[in-house]
Amino acid sequence: MEIRKIADELNSLAYHGRGIMIGRSADGKTAVTAYFIMGRSENSRNRVFVEDGEGIRTQAFDPSKMTDPHLIIYAPVKVLGNKTIVTNGDQTDTIYELMDKQQTFEQALRTRTFEDDAPNFTPRISGIIHIDGGKMNFALSILKSAEGDGSSCQRYTYAYEAPLNGRAKFIHTYKAAGDPLPSFEGEPKTLELPDCDIDAMTKLIWDNLNSDNKVSLFVRYIDIATGKYESRIVNKNK
Repeated sequence: MEIRKIADELNSLAYHGRGIMIGRSADGKTAVTAYFIMGRSENSRNRVFVEDGEGIRTQAFDPSKMTDPHLIIYAPVKVLGNKTIVTNGDQTDTIYELMDKQQTFEQALRTRTFEDDAPNFTPRISGIIHIDGGKMNFALSILKSAEGDGSSCQRYTYAYEAPLNGRAKFIHTYKAAGDPLPSFEGEPKTLELPDCDIDAMTKLIWDNLNSDNKVSLFVRYIDIATGKYESRIVNKNK
């Protein structure tokens, strides 16, 4: 299994699309998660992250320039008890609502499919972190079209129990540039998490995202022993 440095991975593509990173800090004390959005169109770039309760939501930076909120405005992060949900779309609400009714992460996502933005059929990527009794586990999911065919959905869930210290799993929407954009392929990538605080981690990720395409970044550190967290938001639009 290849273990890549965050900087190398983020610099390997000019356009990852949207990305979710979840892992455990080098000292084993902290659950680390990051979510970023990138954009190529004016509508997609016209966004910021703002706090919303214990989570965040996207918001138009300049409402007069927002041409279509569909697939653009949503809550990427929500907290349900000791679970933190991170996604690239309004499936955050689906996971929150159905898990609150005792369904599982995977069952909730069975009610959804990839985005309806033909011909790209952008994958829906989702993550969930569960912290309980000083232990951490997490899962990642991707719902994507079968070889770009919008009539067929492929569903993958990757679950990680007792994740290794100093490692994160990373999944993003697109594997490369193209027209249409090709969906992410394979298992989530393994990244090395350096021993650093949340500000250094936020800077590391933000500085290595493509400067033309990056839009917003959210990073959260959750204390595995207590469940307490701290977060950072960086927006290109200010």
